[in-house]
Order: sequence, then C-alpha cells, then structure tokens
Amino acid sequence: MRVDIVTKEYPPAIYGGAGVHVDELSKVLRNRVDVRVRCFGEKREAPGVQAYSVPATLANANSALQTFGIDLAMAEDCAGADLVHSHTWYANFAGFAAQQLHSIPHVLSAHSLEPLRPWKAEQLGGGYRLSSFAEKTAYENADGIIAVSGGMREDILRSYPNVDPSRVHVVHNGIDVTEWKPNPATDVHERYGIDPTAPTVIFVGRITRQKGLPYLLRALRTLEQGVQVILCAGAPDTPEIAAEVENLVTDLKTAREGVFLISEMLPRHELTQLLSHATTFVCPSVYEPLGIVNLEAMACGIPVVGTATGGIPEVIVDGETGILVPIEQVSDGTGAPVNPEKFVADLADALNDTIANPERARAWGKAAQQRARDHFSWESIADRTLEVYNAVLRGDA
Repeated sequence: MRVDIVTKEYPPAIYGGAGVHVDELSKVLRNRVDVRVRCFGEKREAPGVQAYSVPATLANANSALQTFGIDLAMAEDCAGADLVHSHTWYANFAGFAAQQLHSIPHVLSAHSLEPLRPWKAEQLGGGYRLSSFAEKTAYENADGIIAVSGGMREDILRSYPNVDPSRVHVVHNGIDVTEWKPNPATDVHERYGIDPTAPTVIFVGRITRQKGLPYLLRALRTLEQGVQVILCAGAPDTPEIAAEVENLVTDLKTAREGVFLISEMLPRHELTQLLSHATTFVCPSVYEPLGIVNLEAMACGIPVVGTATGGIPEVIVDGETGILVPIEQVSDGTGAPVNPEKFVADLADALNDTIANPERARAWGKAAQQRARDHFSWESIADRTLEVYNAVLRGDA
C-alpha cells in the first residue's frame, strides 16, 4: 500500500502538535507501508519527502491563496498513491483535490477545526473564509476522518452535521517515551538562572487565543512567593495577542520574582530538563483537541493541571495524574469562559493545591508517566491508523 501524507509541517519546520503527530506517525508507518510525505517549505533531504514552495505567481497573495497554490501542486503529485492522508486545513484541500483528481480515498486527521477558532479571522482576514471553505469541503467529502480524541469527534459532528458519523474514527495522539522522559540535567536552568529545586509551574505553548495564556497569567498572580513560573511561549498569532501577553507578563514580573519567559523554541533535550524539574505543568487551553504538550509533560514525570475541555479529560485522570479545571464555555465558537473570573480563580486554586502538596504531586507525576507509556505509544497509534486505512480501502469505514 502506498500512502501519501500531505501536511504543512514536517521536520525541521515544526511549530505545533500537528507537526509532531505527522513526524512520529510517518516514522512508524514506514515500517508497515510505503509512505510518501509532501510538505510545505524548503527542500528536505530525507528520502520519501518532497517539499513545495509558494508558486511565484502567488508570492504576494493572501496566505490562504498561497496555501491553495501549494495544495494543488501536491495533489498533482499524488498520482499513483492508494490513499492520501491530509493533516490540518493547510493540506486538507490537497487531499480533497487528490481524491477527486486521481479517484483515490482521502483520509484526514482532525487536529483542530476552523469553526472553533474564529479568532483566526484576526490573523487571516478574508483568508479565514477560504480556510473554512477548504476544511468544510474536505470534511464533507472525506472517505475517513480521524479525530484525535472523543471530544474532537463530537466537535466535528457538531460543526459539520453533513458528515456521516460512521466515517469518524477516534485515534489519539501519541508520545515517543524513548525521547520524552525524565532528564536529570540542569544546564538549561543554569543558562536562564532558574532554580531546579524550587517549586515550579511550567507552561509550554504558542501565544494564541486557544491556549488561554491570558487567563493563566492572571491566575499565576495568586501563587505563593518562592514559586517559580516558566513560560515557554512564542510564535504569537497576531500583534494584538502578543501585546496583551507581553503586558500581562510585565505585570506578573512586577508582582513577583522568579518569572521566566522563554520565547524561542527549545530543542527537545532542553525542554525535557525544564519539564522534569518542575512541580506541575499547566494547560489553560480553552480549545484543545487533545494536547500533545500534556503527554510530553506526563512522560517526563510531572502532573498536569489542565482545563476540562476538548480532549484534555481523555489525557488527564483527575485526582490521579493531575487536576481538571472546570469551565463553562460560551457557544459562539471561541471557547471563552462564560465567567472568566471564576475560571481564573479555579485555575489558581488547582495550581496552589498542587504546589502545596509536593509529595502528592510527585506521586501523580509517576502515575502520569506510566499512563503516557501505557496508553499513548506511537506503535499502537500506527496500528489503529492502519485499521482506518484498510477499512476505507474496503469501503466499510
């Protein structure tokens, strides 16, 4: 079987969970089927990987139109594949076009949904309508849809009611526990002046509305003095949210010591150091289909305080591997809390409770590491993905 995977992100250009997913999944699938990866950007040297640049005629176009230009070139080159598998709206249109052009099945993985990210209109302008069109068209015509969580499956069926529920399969994201594991080194701490022995809360994520960072920054003001805060946060979606976060970080640094903002993307072996020595990881997202970052933290042996939304409750076991923070959300697609002050207070309470009980936090961290190993290995996820491929090819997906 030849499977063409179409994606925006692929190493070394990875900036989010979807890119991690494609990287890890394609590695394991290569031991089972013939995999060709088609991605955006500069030429890759890896065998079986082809990269595509924006067509010269679209060099000055809206970014969504540039994406379509790449997608069409990808679709043409999928000739000869038995199945095409697309990831995120950036490549969904390539999968749809290949499906129609070459009469091959199209499977797509749902890592996020445009209707649930309306703030992207700030970033893309009219391009958001194009990205929404591409995603809707691909979903309604896909032969199989892989949701990375049960919560994501519900979101898909609610956002796209014309999709046949029998075509939507749940296959969780995974974690490479040979790479994500406790790291005793502390040279990264020394470089930034961080105390590896102090109680510490750590956040890792892009500066985007869905990650809920402004709520977290308000909640962190309530922590006891002496608790460190590490914010590995960069790649802001818009100048507006970048400015908002910058102001809140400045206020937080004024109110307390031990706040460290790391804007660059750290390599894995450095990030595992920071995770391994922290007391707890925090995921304040208001929209999160699953959250690979939570699995990465768990695999490093620390508990997670996370919002009870999307696929997060399928990762965190409340009271065993961390704390789920309740949230009542508005129904306009933004995921914003109905009562922001209550959400901030509940988030603060959960963090303070975890920090105040270090022995329990360590026990939760051990349980979190075991859960990551037992339930989220890439081998089992590749097997489940192949089951979806075969069901689609048989026509009974």
